[in-house]
Amino acid sequence: MTYPPPVYHGENGEISAVLRPSDQGPDLVYPGSGTRVHYLATGATTGGRFGLYRWEMGPGRSGPDPHFHRTMQESFYVLDGTVQIYDGTDWRACRSGDFVHVPEGGVHGFRNESGEPAAMLIHFSPGGPREPYFEGLASFAVNGRPSAEELAAFYRHHDNHFV
Repeated sequence: MTYPPPVYHGENGEISAVLRPSDQGPDLVYPGSGTRVHYLATGATTGGRFGLYRWEMGPGRSGPDPHFHRTMQESFYVLDGTVQIYDGTDWRACRSGDFVHVPEGGVHGFRNESGEPAAMLIHFSPGGPREPYFEGLASFAVNGRPSAEELAAFYRHHDNHFV
């Protein structure tokens, strides 16, 4: 395996780092569940290379059932608490420091059912537009669940295929 072709061709580098302070509030809060999402790096800000999100779950049960993506890989790194992550065969109790990588097509899911808060990083590669998906799900809690046909189209559009 080799490095990919250069993207930057300058001689001296440039000042382009972006800081997101740890005390910055969440970008999205799911009504009723206490889940807070921080958009650390979106596909739009990384040129589509990846997306990175801090996912903070309240103590109530939350998270998606088993599903897969056709176009992207997803990885999970548990920061705090216990997160149940489905690895395609079973739900695994993952704790601080545990890492799970799911290639394209891999069946997975996650949920907090510990009764305690939990937090993790979620990484997508490449960095598709996940924010409209997250925000659409949050809007269902406020505006009501769409019809079965609309929901299926929403999931298809956002490359979420539930099993």
